[in-house]
Amino acid sequence: MSHDFTAYLAALLPVTEQAGAAIMRYYRMPIDVHRKDDNSPTTIADAAAEEIILKALSVLTPDIPVVAEEAVAEGRIPVLPDNATFWLVDPLDGTKEFLKQTDQFTVNIGLIVNGVPVFGIVGAPALGVLYYGYPGFCAVRRGEDEVVLPRRTAATPPYRVVTSKSHADAGDIKELLGDIPIKSMVPAGSSLKFCLVADGSADFYPRRGTTMEWDTAAGDAVVRAAGAVVLGLDGQPLQYQKPEFRNSGFVVRVV
Repeated sequence: MSHDFTAYLAALLPVTEQAGAAIMRYYRMPIDVHRKDDNSPTTIADAAAEEIILKALSVLTPDIPVVAEEAVAEGRIPVLPDNATFWLVDPLDGTKEFLKQTDQFTVNIGLIVNGVPVFGIVGAPALGVLYYGYPGFCAVRRGEDEVVLPRRTAATPPYRVVTSKSHADAGDIKELLGDIPIKSMVPAGSSLKFCLVADGSADFYPRRGTTMEWDTAAGDAVVRAAGAVVLGLDGQPLQYQKPEFRNSGFVVRVV
């Protein structure tokens, strides 16, 4: 199957913005919070954004299955062949940050081909910024203007490390990164952490513990497009279409 990434961008950039606008209608408002089977929170904002994205993908690429967070939580999981081509959608990554009103939550749409993220869009509606890219093209940050991100090259010590606001642990960071000299450690939320490595604001993002593939796919594509890498705990590039779509840990780093 061939892919027209230019057409995907033309269709999905406005969809990402529409999903973000749907989320923002509920931001800073009292809303009900429900708990999924894994005890993670979900809200009407998650559902509203996912509905917009799924409807758009069903028109844009009707033959490509979609694995979306809220649909999976409801048991709607497509049966995928080995080495499938499929979309991974997280309509509201960082629901905890959304509820805490930190502004650091994102809309994520990523395309996987043969286990590799080949296209990704990450929108941060409360921050008014959006990242997109696909490996072999480039990574772009769109805010007040649109900037093609310089390709990341080897960083020099001391290094800047971005960590998770909700899951950071100094022991985990040391285990994943070793004794590298660290200049700064900045906590951030959602898939924005990938984007901070892509745009040169950080050099490493280590993450221990379980994440889901829809949490990482779009940001992973943007990072790869910017010249950085996402390595699993085996030291190899992070692969997708794993059992239950689970990641066991990774390090985002400049090569």
